[in-house]
Amino acid sequence: MCELDREEFLGKYYLRQSPDCFKLGRDSVLLSRFATLKKNWTVCDLGCGVGSLLLLLSEREEHLVRYGIEIDGLAADLAKRNLLRNGLSGEVIHADLRERDLLPPDQFHLVVSNPPYFKEGTGDSGGRARMDESCSIQELCKVAGRLLRTGGRFSLVFRAERMVDLFSAMQQVKIAPKRMQLLCYSREKAPYAVLVEGVKEGGSGLTILPTHYQED
Repeated sequence: MCELDREEFLGKYYLRQSPDCFKLGRDSVLLSRFATLKKNWTVCDLGCGVGSLLLLLSEREEHLVRYGIEIDGLAADLAKRNLLRNGLSGEVIHADLRERDLLPPDQFHLVVSNPPYFKEGTGDSGGRARMDESCSIQELCKVAGRLLRTGGRFSLVFRAERMVDLFSAMQQVKIAPKRMQLLCYSREKAPYAVLVEGVKEGGSGLTILPTHYQED
């Protein structure tokens, strides 16, 4: 481990992060609370980073079958170590999530993701790490649709102004948007992001939850 790596508490779990990996942010915390989750569900985090979201979900329900896919080798190694350090079972795959046959299809109750959500060449927050040039929202939804069982759920956080792109990509792979919640820094500012959960082969009808304001 690098001397600059830092271990801190994330609820009841230990989380080791590296300055060379994308850091845990408020969006992942909110997503972990938003996603539907039940005991013994099989869960996959697409682009799991150092495993923060898997730990956050385990805070809600310890009895899960955990998987993560991460393209960055350092982050994937830290994710494995974070699960092991906390005595949690799970498999972290170091690979490009768009590769086929990484995981069996039609098996997952829940797929989650806090993906890069700026189009290439736009956005100032987070630089290239937040650009979707390496995996578009269409490709991300395609992977989620392949992994989910019928009735399985896909929960993610995305840019509010790109909701049309997101909903279109979800519907192309038969994931019906069912719940959403806008995220705002304050009541004086427009929403910066949206939490969305869809159901594979789900019916019509979208529940819009009250807007979350970070100042509250």
